[in-house]
Amino acid sequence: MEPTRDNPLIRFAAFWWGIGVISLFFVVLIIVRLVAGGGDGEDPLEEAARLNRLKISNDVESAQAANLEWKKADDGAETVQAKPSDIYDFIGSQLLASQPTKVDDPAQVIPGSAAAEALANAPSDTDYGAVDAMTPEAGTAPDPAVMEKGKAGYMICMACHGMNGEGGPVGPPLANSNWVTGPVSNLIRIQMRGLTGPITVSGKEYNFPAPMAPMGAASSDEDVAAVLTYVRNSFGNSAPPVLPEQVKALRSEIGKPMLTEADLLPAP
Repeated sequence: MEPTRDNPLIRFAAFWWGIGVISLFFVVLIIVRLVAGGGDGEDPLEEAARLNRLKISNDVESAQAANLEWKKADDGAETVQAKPSDIYDFIGSQLLASQPTKVDDPAQVIPGSAAAEALANAPSDTDYGAVDAMTPEAGTAPDPAVMEKGKAGYMICMACHGMNGEGGPVGPPLANSNWVTGPVSNLIRIQMRGLTGPITVSGKEYNFPAPMAPMGAASSDEDVAAVLTYVRNSFGNSAPPVLPEQVKALRSEIGKPMLTEADLLPAP
């Protein structure tokens, strides 16, 4: 400010004007807090969260304390009190003495395990020819409702075999395929066991890096039959429908090793 325009009275008034504005701000703030109830009130949501955390903490402490208390154990003659360490040894000895439960459901057999190998080497009493003999006569038209159901189920298959059955980088073509229109038992067994290795389709050999996974274990007989019926009557294929009874007859294939082309009945 120029010395000729420096007025001490103006500076004095501006100073007290600023003090007054700041004081008024704090007065308004105090009034607002008083009208709102004053002080810091408890937040009901925060209080509920605090109580829940406290409950969890108490439950954890109780569980830990229970593990450190003496336990009751049955030694075969009477129930006695025992140290926690003794209980753990007792339980461990029981686990070591227990025997694994035999797996009777083929769907639960681990591929490559001894159970899977034994299952694969077991003599099969399934007559694939009898299953194929159940196929309706040539020229039998599929049920339109079954075709619609199969079309919906094929949405999973098209990821590998293509929207129109043209095949792709990880799946052979289904269009105009001699395997598709061939023995029904081949298609059902592939659904139950999967397929690995090279396969020749309509004179051309295909060998993909990954095998086809078995899909039948997670599907009903009706669903498998519908998808196969749809494939056998789409993409230029024409063949009799597949029956749920045929699928049911080959459920015993589940759990066996993946098929190769050599395991299949010859395609026409």
